[in-house]
Amino acid sequence: MSIRAYTQNDLAMIFDIYHRSKLDELKFEDKVFTLLHLEEDNARLSGLMESEIYVCEEHCQILGFGAICGNEIRALFVHPEYRGKGVGQKLLEFLLLNIQGQSCLYVASTNQPAKYLYRRYGFIVIETFETTYNQVPVIAQKMVRIVPDKNNRSVG
Repeated sequence: MSIRAYTQNDLAMIFDIYHRSKLDELKFEDKVFTLLHLEEDNARLSGLMESEIYVCEEHCQILGFGAICGNEIRALFVHPEYRGKGVGQKLLEFLLLNIQGQSCLYVASTNQPAKYLYRRYGFIVIETFETTYNQVPVIAQKMVRIVPDKNNRSVG
């Protein structure tokens, strides 16, 4: 598996992975959601396109993608066929290496599998709020990862 910056030629596969994955992050909600294709979701599409986008691939097949903007992880999606094989972990580690200081991300509060992964990398929930997906309310959470201060050493 390798990670590289996306190219325009990757957009169709990025859209495909998003379409196959987006509703999975909401599957633990007690509401029914209808997929809003990324190409039609102006807010999410513009947020993605203003970000640094990376793809994880193996044998010229894109397995997942991630995106960062400043210190925010804006996207982390893995094709359903490749979940549980370390793709999400590899993407997350790569994104974290490319963020200076405290990183943050937003996640549906019921998406325990994603939150479990993020907690393993030191993320904690600092805020819970209501947002919407395709006009349906969703409780979301902001998670931050505190990077230890290298100059703050405890003396024991």
